[in-house]
Amino acid sequence: MFSLRVVTTSALRVINGRAVRLGFAAIAVTFGVLAVATRWAEVTSALGRLHPLLVLAALAPAILALTCAMVMWRLLLAGLGSRLPARVAARVLFVSQLGKHLPGSVWPMLAQMELGRDHGVPRRRTATAFVLTMLFSLTTGLLVATGTLPFAAGAQTRDYRWAFLLTPLLLALLHPRVLDPLLTRLLKLVRRPAMERPLTGRTTALVAATGVVQWLLNGLHAWILAVGLGADPVAAVPLAVGGFALAWCVGFLVVVTPAGLGVREAVLVATLAPVLAPADALVLALVSRVLLTASDLILAGASVTSMRGSRHHRTTREPVS
Repeated sequence: MFSLRVVTTSALRVINGRAVRLGFAAIAVTFGVLAVATRWAEVTSALGRLHPLLVLAALAPAILALTCAMVMWRLLLAGLGSRLPARVAARVLFVSQLGKHLPGSVWPMLAQMELGRDHGVPRRRTATAFVLTMLFSLTTGLLVATGTLPFAAGAQTRDYRWAFLLTPLLLALLHPRVLDPLLTRLLKLVRRPAMERPLTGRTTALVAATGVVQWLLNGLHAWILAVGLGADPVAAVPLAVGGFALAWCVGFLVVVTPAGLGVREAVLVATLAPVLAPADALVLALVSRVLLTASDLILAGASVTSMRGSRHHRTTREPVS
């Protein structure tokens, strides 16, 4: 008789298989293409209403949001015992993040482990920081979603009001007395070594606050696009901020698509339905995807350029493992 653990492990192996991931990504892309094709006239009309300067304005908060992610990762790495200069941390994180656009969820972590090792950071510490960053991003994203969507006006948004009840629970999860035991179990579950030292309350608070700012900036970039497509500026605020955070979290949890491809767009389109027509919301989701990808490339390129001539810089004397 198979145990639950054996069945779960087998199921995860199937889900994480390359064929399943590529197949799911292909299906997501196919449905995305069909969604655009069936509304092609409306989509092209919506694109025509987006002024290039407005798109550039939306790019700025998207870049700042990714910078906040780097700050979170650097704070967590320092809390675990490895302090990296901001320029070094930017290079390691932004270059490794390009791996999230590939099928599979391990590429960014593997890249961080190797790039971090070049600067004296033990591989297991980098892996732990990666897991923690994802956990904080997910928790603060859900916190922002549950704290904003219930305030959206309109009959179609009443279903979000129950989510407000989750806010105190999510806040409690960020308290060190709850978080540290949870992280211990989580790292054990994903077969990673236990943390070398517990996170302090100060580190936890700083990382969580930075995570909230990250989601507010992501929401701002979505709001700029929504207003440019004709959404009411006031009504669009909670839907753009909370909707983008919710869409990212759902896309993140559906691990079989690279960077939540297709899933994030579907959730975002559904969330923005009260303020945007389906074709307009679809254009927003597609342009948002392009802007975030461009942000990844811009920051990765800038960080590599800034590190020229300092490849041999070491940031710690701890042995690399």
